[in-house]
Amino acid sequence: MATTADVHPVDEIPPVRQLAAFGLQHVLAMYAGAVAVPLIVGGALKLSPADLAYLITADLLVCGIATLIQCVGFWRFGVRLPIMQGCTFAAVSPMVLIGTTEGGLPAIYGSVIVAGLAIMLLAPLFGRLLRFFPPLVTGTVILIIGVSLLPVAGNWAAGGAGAKDFGEPRNLALAGFVLAVVLGVQRFAPAFLSRIAVLLGIAAGLAVAVPFGFTDFSGVGDADWVGVSTPFHFGTPEFRLSAIVSMLVVALVTMTETTGDLIAVGELTGRKVEPRPLADGLRADGLSTVLGGVFNTFPYTAYAQNVGLVGMTRVRSRWVVAAAGGILVLLGLLPKLGAVVAAIPAPVLGGAGLVMFGTVAASGLRTLARVGFQGNDNLTVVAVSVAIGLLPVGVPTVYAQFPDWFQTVMNSGISAGCLSAIVLNLLFNHLPVRRSSAVGAQSAGLPVGGGEEAVEQPREEAV
Repeated sequence: MATTADVHPVDEIPPVRQLAAFGLQHVLAMYAGAVAVPLIVGGALKLSPADLAYLITADLLVCGIATLIQCVGFWRFGVRLPIMQGCTFAAVSPMVLIGTTEGGLPAIYGSVIVAGLAIMLLAPLFGRLLRFFPPLVTGTVILIIGVSLLPVAGNWAAGGAGAKDFGEPRNLALAGFVLAVVLGVQRFAPAFLSRIAVLLGIAAGLAVAVPFGFTDFSGVGDADWVGVSTPFHFGTPEFRLSAIVSMLVVALVTMTETTGDLIAVGELTGRKVEPRPLADGLRADGLSTVLGGVFNTFPYTAYAQNVGLVGMTRVRSRWVVAAAGGILVLLGLLPKLGAVVAAIPAPVLGGAGLVMFGTVAASGLRTLARVGFQGNDNLTVVAVSVAIGLLPVGVPTVYAQFPDWFQTVMNSGISAGCLSAIVLNLLFNHLPVRRSSAVGAQSAGLPVGGGEEAVEQPREEAV
């Protein structure tokens, strides 16, 4: 890689051969997670194989465009760091609920467009609000995201919800095989291969599934070789208040996720993220989310697994990730590839999903491990938030007697858990403690909850 004294490593442009190889590595590290969101949402809405393939190719196309906006940037859009963009898992549960009860994909896309516009408007202000989103809140939310998605992986492993052979041993055996391959690659393979263990597990599972009759590739032959996602392919967006409220909560979560990733990449690359570039990065997130609503896909955020890849490879050039964005654009213009991905049997995705979603939950625990739980009420914040967040996951009909708008917000464990974490953190760690109560508690030898100093270390240090 050619370097000069006056060029920051982030702005260096490697030779074309290295650019392509490093870029492909970033694509492989995030591909499985990128296609998981359209697979989950499309499967829940019972889309046809052709529509599911269209959804996947549209997602890959906008993933590439969003990555290019973030890495290359223009005007006040893009943080101009090696950041890979992809669909956020935080929006999965709300989108499934909106799609199945509120009007299908048009209602989803209407709420996504509004959420994207809100992110762009809030971007300049969000840096000032970071103290209300400490690791206590973000760690709790990430934990809830991972745990609430695990039932999806369980349904996949059993054959897919509604499948005639749901729960048959051969389905679970295939999912177990994929899980074993992922773990084996993660443990014994070289570092580069371990970074794409999930993708290799899916490939191995597909290789086994074909001879045993798990797959149906009939849709591949019908798909076009080249295609372009057209705006509003699934109909004119519908703007429903309850759906918009739910997606605005998701927008706050994704802004928090992206902020943490941007700060982390800034530290890894030696280019500290200041308030202005942070706002530029969040504004790019919002623009990408608006494009997602227009071009038949979903909200976008920075992908944490690619942040880890930057740290592992020590390749800090943003042009490497920009090359990865270009590769994704090319993949999004090949509908046959989307049809192949759509034909992957559910048990294969189930084995990989257990790792992917479990990793998300474990990331939340890792964030919470940096939080102080002595002499404060942080344990109460986490406990109640997780309980409220997982209540609709364990008891899906718990809010069945409530109004539709309430169900849309609270039936999503992620939305409910995020709201709870924010409110409880404000209640216990930001509202002033009455002096008499504090003195009485101290004289009794009781821990006093309150005061921002007791929450945990600043977010910048935690990341």
